[in-house]
Amino acid sequence: MATLATTAAGRPVNVTLALLALSMGGFAIGTTEFASMSLLPQMAAGLGVDEPTAGHVISAYALGVVVGAPVLAVAGARLSRRKLLIALMGFFALANALSALAPTLGWMLLFRFLSGLPHGAFFGVGALVAAAMVPRERRSQAVARMMLGLTIATVAGVPFANVVGQALGWRWGFAIVAVLAVATALLLLLFAPRTPADRTASPLRELSALANGRVWLTLGIGAIGFGGLFSVYTYLASTMTAVTGTPELIPVALALFGVGMTVGTLACARGADRALMPTAGVTLAFSALVLALYAPAAQQPWSMLAIITLIGTGGGLGTVLQARLMDVAGDAQTLAAALNHSAFNTANALGPWLGGLAISAGYGWTSTGWVGMALALGGLAIWAVSLVLDRRRGATASR
Repeated sequence: MATLATTAAGRPVNVTLALLALSMGGFAIGTTEFASMSLLPQMAAGLGVDEPTAGHVISAYALGVVVGAPVLAVAGARLSRRKLLIALMGFFALANALSALAPTLGWMLLFRFLSGLPHGAFFGVGALVAAAMVPRERRSQAVARMMLGLTIATVAGVPFANVVGQALGWRWGFAIVAVLAVATALLLLLFAPRTPADRTASPLRELSALANGRVWLTLGIGAIGFGGLFSVYTYLASTMTAVTGTPELIPVALALFGVGMTVGTLACARGADRALMPTAGVTLAFSALVLALYAPAAQQPWSMLAIITLIGTGGGLGTVLQARLMDVAGDAQTLAAALNHSAFNTANALGPWLGGLAISAGYGWTSTGWVGMALALGGLAIWAVSLVLDRRRGATASR
């Protein structure tokens, strides 16, 4: 991938440094999203509530993502993407700083909701900026490099925030994220491409994405097909304790899951630049297969670590669907790109909920793998519908 490029306005941009700035934002967002889960016991004790009640803090963040992605994308339609990204990261820094200072559960819920608002819009707009800096045949790889910040956060950022949070107090986990967000804003100020705002953009034009059936089908693939990954990940620690019998390997498993996501993101991006829809279908089919193997693999430590790594590779679907939305969204690029992350947070709610129902019904901890397989197959079914409609659209256009 070229280091230097020229924007549509004729200004030079260092692609490597611009992508580094964007990936730093992904690292900050990924760290705060997953570290909240790992610091839940300390947070509950600090706020004077039990862990299930403190878990609402995680739900508040996810709700902020779902609400903020479309609202901020539409509201910022007429801003230049560089200014919008800097503003989003500045707001994210402030909200995380306030989270570190929250005196009660009520304030914490509010601040975590606010922290989630910029999440989807940042990734959506960042993906458009990344793709615009490179030739079309490399856009998925550019988006993947931006998303590496998120996947690397699951390997390095979350464990670091957890160690600091346990040593110095859970509030420091959010303070670290606030510092990372400020650093991201500065990097974006220095290196993000200075492209002018689209004067023809408008909130109404962005909302046209909501009338596009191909956009909704793409979002459905993510909301359903991605849920299986979260179904397993949410109950992984409990499964390794109760079934595999190796709670000491939980940090290793979580890190390997992040490694799998990183590998999957890079591999799927390369595939998407060559054959986008086939790559999406293969990724969903592979996810269904490895999720079906989760229950038997959970019986032994070595097979459990191997299968959780393979399940993590399914995270590469995010980059593929981001590129797909660029193809089908027409003039509503910003809203459609941001809604991709609303879809994935819907999956983040749906997968654990269905997995929890299976466990509560007495099917055991490993039943989350079967739930995950069903969700991956559901996503594959929506993908098949999308593929049929694409072919019919192409046949009609050729007449």
